[in-house]
Amino acid sequence: MVQINKEKLLFLRTKLPFLTAIIVLLLIGIAVVAFKRSGSKDVSADDVSKFTVRRGPLRISVTESGTIQAREQIILKCEVEGKTTILFIVDEGTHVKQGDLLVELDSSNLLDERIDQQIRVQNAEAAFIRARENLAVAENQAKSDIDLAELTLDFAKQDLKKYVEGEYLNERKEAESRITLAKEELQTAEEKLNWSRKLFEREYISQRELQIDELAEHRTKLDLELSENALRLLEDFSHPRKLAKLESDVKQAEMALERTNRKAKADVVQAEADLRAKDSEYKRQQDKLTKLEDQIKKTKIYAPADGLVIYATSAKSEFWRNAEPLDEGREVREREELIYLPTATAVKAQVKVHETSLQKVSVGLPVRVTVDAMPGSVFTGYVAKIAPLPDAQMIWQNPDLKVYNTEIYLEGEGSELRSGMSCRAEIIIEEHNDAAYVPVQAVLRVAGAPTVYLWNGSAFEPKKVEVGLDNNTMIRIIDGLKAGDIVQLTPPLASATVETEASDLEKIRPPDVDEQPPAAPPADKPQLTPQQSQKMRENLEKMTPEEREKLRKKWMEQKAPQSEQSK
Repeated sequence: MVQINKEKLLFLRTKLPFLTAIIVLLLIGIAVVAFKRSGSKDVSADDVSKFTVRRGPLRISVTESGTIQAREQIILKCEVEGKTTILFIVDEGTHVKQGDLLVELDSSNLLDERIDQQIRVQNAEAAFIRARENLAVAENQAKSDIDLAELTLDFAKQDLKKYVEGEYLNERKEAESRITLAKEELQTAEEKLNWSRKLFEREYISQRELQIDELAEHRTKLDLELSENALRLLEDFSHPRKLAKLESDVKQAEMALERTNRKAKADVVQAEADLRAKDSEYKRQQDKLTKLEDQIKKTKIYAPADGLVIYATSAKSEFWRNAEPLDEGREVREREELIYLPTATAVKAQVKVHETSLQKVSVGLPVRVTVDAMPGSVFTGYVAKIAPLPDAQMIWQNPDLKVYNTEIYLEGEGSELRSGMSCRAEIIIEEHNDAAYVPVQAVLRVAGAPTVYLWNGSAFEPKKVEVGLDNNTMIRIIDGLKAGDIVQLTPPLASATVETEASDLEKIRPPDVDEQPPAAPPADKPQLTPQQSQKMRENLEKMTPEEREKLRKKWMEQKAPQSEQSK
């Protein structure tokens, strides 16, 4: 039953302003209809609602409802990501000391995640160590391969130099020496043969000895030919071939060294990249573990200072949210405010000022605050802060409602006040000891000037007045009326609309039309009545941009001949 009454109270507090506005509009409509039905009949002062101008004390103020809050307080929020459940919460209104446990949130899922994360960290650490050792092996292997390739290149160059500057020259000299020896032996053999032939002719030697000398001379000729052929083979075939092979070995060794260098660098770069990746992964997993440890710590909220525990749901005045009170088992979300800990006894009133009253209210104005829970007590204060932008939450609830959060600092310690108490703040704009005033509905604007309908003894006639500020009920009259004058409470609203019709039509006139004073209408063409002007304006508003452009061109064409005639 209590819950149902709370819901009804919540509904009434939320919808009451809208219902009031609808009722006021209906009453205004009924008054307008009644005035139109009355037509232009003569009436007396007793036939209409009237008000006698009064003079006396007048207070211009703006009254708004709000809640009492601590001026200085520590706001404790849920810092656990996502949503979690309250396992323990200290009772509201408890005086706690610094370090006392205030809230404990469910950490079972976080504990399970921590175990899994510890395993991931260990795997990432092992992969990091393996990558670090692989980098060392790759650098060592690269150095070994490069040294071997450089040594092979040095050997190839040495072999080439050894052959060009040593072996080839030795082989050539050996072949040339053999030719020289063969030539000398051939000369000796030829001389000996010639001498043997002479001796044979004189029969000093036998035929056998002559044949032996001839055979020796033939052998030396063959040796000379072989030596010359060997030198020719060396110069034409063996030397070019071996030289080309040794030069190719040098080039191959140089290219092998380049390939080895590139491969070694690639292997080292790959190993370094793998090490950096494993290092980053290892650090990322460590950061996740650290974050989980931090989240687990944040599941327990301790009092940062001494103070009185106030639940955030009790202190806030956002009735439209219908927030569930804090209690064990309730689910809370990240960044949700949980507990307020006032750090001082100074208090403030948090109210929402409607945009229509914003021009009146300014910082520093005095304020009288009454608290619903303390009837008869009045607290004084001043406007301390006014939000530069309207409350976004109220705009989301009702886009047509613009209110600005305003803080009012109350004087004194306010030890008897409690956060969350409902209050009403009267912001005093002006206070006059002697001022003339009438109800706000008695004043309307005709052609932009404040006007009232004053009783002259036989009828109500319009009279321009100078007005000041109003308090939504009474408006101050600076000049134009005196105490005892009788004004009409239901002035004819049509008088205000008729005067503005010309300006409304002026707004829809094409912008490129030359500014000229309006010509007097022809005698055979009567002026439009207010009803016809209103109908014309409604038709223009219903037109599409294309239709308005066509109308403008037609208007210009009709106006051109008139301008030529005037010239």
